[in-house]
Amino acid sequence: MHDVYVVSHPHAEHSARDLVGGWYDSRLTPRGRRDARLVAEELQRRRDGAVRPVRITTSDLARCTETAQILAATLDVRVTPDRRLREISFGEAEGRPNDWLAHRQVPAPDHDRLDHRGPIPGAETRREVATRVGACVRELMADLGHDHIVVTHGYAQTFVITTWLLVPVEAAGFASFATEPGAITHLRLDDYWRNRSVLSLADTSHLNTDGV
Repeated sequence: MHDVYVVSHPHAEHSARDLVGGWYDSRLTPRGRRDARLVAEELQRRRDGAVRPVRITTSDLARCTETAQILAATLDVRVTPDRRLREISFGEAEGRPNDWLAHRQVPAPDHDRLDHRGPIPGAETRREVATRVGACVRELMADLGHDHIVVTHGYAQTFVITTWLLVPVEAAGFASFATEPGAITHLRLDDYWRNRSVLSLADTSHLNTDGV
C-alpha cells in the first residue's frame, strides 16, 4: 500500500483576525501549534508498522512550514517546502478584512469555472491553482519509494486530491473537498489492484481533547 496524508494547516493568525489569507503570510496561533502536535501524534500512530519511509512536502507559507516542522520533529523526517502547494492567491484582497473581499467577490459562472478571475486584481483562477498544485503532486506520485505527507491549505487541498485521483484539470471545475484546520485526509494506492481510495476525508477526530 502507498499512503498519502494531506494535512490542512491548523488555526492561523489571519483567521483569528478575520483577515483574507491566500498568499498573506501568517503564522500559527497557540491553538494552531497545539493542534499541529496532535496531528503529528496521530500520523505517528497511523504509520506504526509502515513499510515505506515518509516524506513531508509543504507549502512554503509560514503557517504550513511551521506545521510541517512540528510534524517532522515527531516523525524524524526532513521537510521540503514547495511554493506550488500555496493557497489560491486573492491578489489585492490578501491581508484585508474578509468583509472587504466578500463585498467585491463575484462567484465563477457555470460556463467559466476554470478561468474566471473575478474583479480582484492579482487573484488566481481555479485553473492556475489546479495546474501548479497538480504539477507538484504528480512529482510526488512518481516517488513510490516513499509514503507522503502533504501540508497545504483548504482550497488547494481539493486539487491535491483530484490530481491523486487522476482527475484532469478540465474536469475539476466543480470539484470541492471541504476541510477544516488541522484535518487529515488519508489517500491510499493499492499496489496490486492499483485502486486509489479516499480512506478518510478531512478527519479531525484527533483534535478532540477535553478541557480545551
